[in-house]
Amino acid sequence: MRQLRIGVLVGLFVVAGVLSWAGARLWDSLGTLPSVPLAAPIVLALIAVVLGATALSMRSRLQAQRERRPGAKGVDPLVAARAVVFGQASALVAALVSGMYGGVGLFLLLNELDVPARRDQAIYAAASVVAGAAVVAVAFFLERVLKLPEDDDTDPRGAARA
Repeated sequence: MRQLRIGVLVGLFVVAGVLSWAGARLWDSLGTLPSVPLAAPIVLALIAVVLGATALSMRSRLQAQRERRPGAKGVDPLVAARAVVFGQASALVAALVSGMYGGVGLFLLLNELDVPARRDQAIYAAASVVAGAAVVAVAFFLERVLKLPEDDDTDPRGAARA
């Protein structure tokens, strides 16, 4: 399984941000602007909490297993793989959604913050970007917790494996 790459996530964020900023400009020129829902930052924050709880739970179980504590429950490899996939998928979606709301928020920031409704929309967009960044950070933490030790490419006699 490949690790998350920060460059890919930043690229998704920037592309989604530019496209949504351009879309917001176009949409506003037609007379309306789609709203940023209040639920957007809340849902992203909940995903970050779930990922964080999973990472902390897995980390404590792995630590108990390494220390050979009596009654320690191990981590099923399939559960660990599913958790990593969930974290990676969440990070990718969070980068896209954060970029989208970031572009709309930037449009609102540059244009009409004196209108209270638009100011609220800009705040929701900024909160969505922050919550999306939290999802990405926690996904990297989860991936780090569940990373397997690197395999050695040589056998004990020093000959390279075929």
